[in-house]
Amino acid sequence: MNLWQGIEPSHLISLSILVPFIGALLVIATGKIPNLREAITLTTAVVLFSIVLAITDYTLQGTELKLNVIDIFPGLGINFVVEPLGVLFALVASFLWIITSIYAIGYMRGHNEENQTRFFCCFALAISSVMAICFSGNLLSLFIFYEVLTLSTYPLVTHAGNDAAKQGGRTYLGILLSTSIAFLLFAVLGTYSITGTLDFQAGGIFDENDDKTILGVLLVLFCYGIGKAAIMPFHRWLPAAMVAPTPVSALLHAVAVVKAGVFSILKVVIYIFGLDQLKELNTTDIMLYIGAATILISSCIAMTKDNLKARLAYSTVSQLSYIVVGALLASSVAAAGAALHIATHAVGKITLFFCAGAIMVASHKKNISDMVGLGRKMPITMIAFTIGAISIIGLPPMAGTWSKWYLTIGALEADKLIIVAVLMISSLLNIAYLLPIPIKAFFNSRPEGQEAKPWSWAETKEAPLPILIALCITSVGCLVIFFYPQPLIDLINLIPGVSTHINGEG
Repeated sequence: MNLWQGIEPSHLISLSILVPFIGALLVIATGKIPNLREAITLTTAVVLFSIVLAITDYTLQGTELKLNVIDIFPGLGINFVVEPLGVLFALVASFLWIITSIYAIGYMRGHNEENQTRFFCCFALAISSVMAICFSGNLLSLFIFYEVLTLSTYPLVTHAGNDAAKQGGRTYLGILLSTSIAFLLFAVLGTYSITGTLDFQAGGIFDENDDKTILGVLLVLFCYGIGKAAIMPFHRWLPAAMVAPTPVSALLHAVAVVKAGVFSILKVVIYIFGLDQLKELNTTDIMLYIGAATILISSCIAMTKDNLKARLAYSTVSQLSYIVVGALLASSVAAAGAALHIATHAVGKITLFFCAGAIMVASHKKNISDMVGLGRKMPITMIAFTIGAISIIGLPPMAGTWSKWYLTIGALEADKLIIVAVLMISSLLNIAYLLPIPIKAFFNSRPEGQEAKPWSWAETKEAPLPILIALCITSVGCLVIFFYPQPLIDLINLIPGVSTHINGEG
């Protein structure tokens, strides 16, 4: 049932952006009353998700939702248009905001973090900008709110306020702003000078007679200008941002920042270039193989990291390039796999970061080498970690199976066997750097020469209940999406030129 039936459909777009913004203001107003502040955060998140569900319902019915905010020049301004890819991202972000808020309440209190009001306020502002990115109707709107997202998340990265946090924040802000100014801005200006428009259109906005060399340069500028996609060598901001509290890491890696990056690349490929035009550009293969190299190199680096969050950070760099590669394969099925990976990676990786934070709060352990036998003390957390790891690897019965399946089929359809090999090798590397963690926790629990003792619930020391609730929900989500992926697939099949059917048949 649509709870927003009495609202003009186009007004739902403005509500999706304004509700978290208003929530941020209310968080500031109630900052001295923690229980009320956090109740407002959760209520705002639930309201936003209900709005996105209503938008999803209209999208599935074929109703077009548009909102023009202001015209800066004739035919160019800030406007919003709902399309299926944006709806998919909005669903992921709004749902995971609810779960991350539950988690953050337990983490921030359990870890006795300072400046909690600022944290929840900036979190809401980040989600507001994410909603604007999801529904941007043109490149100008996308560019503006992409930058707003960078600025609103900077206080979250530097939340601890120590020297390491400040250094991580400088790297974060420096790389993301410099790539936007040096590459993305010029890509936007170049696109406008060629086409006279920045509107997203099905099939792309470039004419088949446009100079392919210039378009190839624009593609490179877009790929590197959207620095949040973390394509090497502009990936260092992501591991640098791991100095932030774990709920922020969850925001960066699953809910908002990195997903805004790969979502933007996928949207540019589909609605600015078009998959058919993309096949004709000389630089498409160059960026494709750079994305493939990013997958493998970052996976190898992840294997060398003993710090759990650092290992997960490099894992994210690798997994993001799955989406970039899926977009650049210029295959209908691969693009579908890339879109689906936005959702499947989100639930898998947020589970892993939730578990890392739970371990930090309950046992104060950061390094994998110190986690021997942790499965006895934190069985729920480590079971959830195992589920998230299997999903990231792409093994059944977990969510990541489907997106990696479609990416592989898309690579075969595009006749890129080397990409198939990269995906297979990457999955083996995923196994190598993820599965030893739960194995160490569950099976290396007894020092050499010591007699084994029967396990008892009495020896458990799990993280606070809100943290456990959150990581259990997301780990169950990994299972649910595997057995019931059809709602997401139905939405993806509505994206112009994108289909889960090989060669568009079915």
